Amino acid sequence: MQGWDENAQQMDSVAVLRNGKEILFQAFNWESHKYDWWKNLEEKVPDIAKSGFTSAWLPPPSQSLAPEGYTPQNLYSLNSAYGSDYLLKALLGKMKQYKVRSMADIVINHRVGTTRGHGGMYNRYDGIPLPWNERAVTSCTGGLGNRSTGANFNGFPNIDHTQDFVRKDLVGWLRWLRYNIGFQDFRFDFARGYAPKYVKEYIEGARPIFSVGEYWDSCKYNGSYLDYNQDSHRQRIINWIDGTGQLSTAFDFTTKGILQAAVKGEFWRLRDAQGKPPGVVGWWPSRAVTFLDNHDTGSTQVLDLRLLNTVLCLAQ
Repeated sequence: MQGWDENAQQMDSVAVLRNGKEILFQAFNWESHKYDWWKNLEEKVPDIAKSGFTSAWLPPPSQSLAPEGYTPQNLYSLNSAYGSDYLLKALLGKMKQYKVRSMADIVINHRVGTTRGHGGMYNRYDGIPLPWNERAVTSCTGGLGNRSTGANFNGFPNIDHTQDFVRKDLVGWLRWLRYNIGFQDFRFDFARGYAPKYVKEYIEGARPIFSVGEYWDSCKYNGSYLDYNQDSHRQRIINWIDGTGQLSTAFDFTTKGILQAAVKGEFWRLRDAQGKPPGVVGWWPSRAVTFLDNHDTGSTQVLDLRLLNTVLCLAQ
């Protein structure tokens, strides 16, 4: 029966990708952890459904060093600053009742260790589920694993996705989120940090209905001036989508960058040289997720695309 269910869910995923009518709502901001969020959000589910949203993106659910959730440690502990595991499951049940899919924020580029290991760094995970040793951490961020297959996020142990045991454990955790906890969609955080072929493996293993990747880098600028032609930027995002076996969509950050300039009166930017929309949507609309704002560009952080990219570069 489970095999049949998974096949049906895979068909649902294909239908969702081809439909192109998904509306994703980020159901949190950078300060939400201060406000008993799972319970608070449960009360808003009927309004979210009434507004026409098909999926609600929730913050990272696992226990984290920082309350926002983006420095995870014990992936299997769902008691976080946003609330208890009991309240999270109640929220997901309410969302399922109102036919709003729940999207888990998948933060697997880095993981905070529990004990010091190689080099005196916190790159061991003793005493918690998935008790990895230093081989699970890339050599370029202080571990004994291989070099990273993507951009580094320094300051934290970056996970070495080339290790078979790491990928097996992550697939198990993603399946647990999907089938035991009840998340239906995935958002892959800092997707530049590891090769997209691993995203493909994780999607094939856990079979979410819908996935989107945060492949974020800077648009092309001439000094402080945004170039008209952003083909190289959108091609990098499309290359990432291709690398996932076309199983994931990606946020259309190209369009976001262009819109930020266009709304200042430069409306000629809204059409590329071929007369198409100038972002990823102009080349591959079924895999482009139009991006307006999130916890990085809005809320209390209010970072624009160039500043955020600078922050990410400094962290590498």
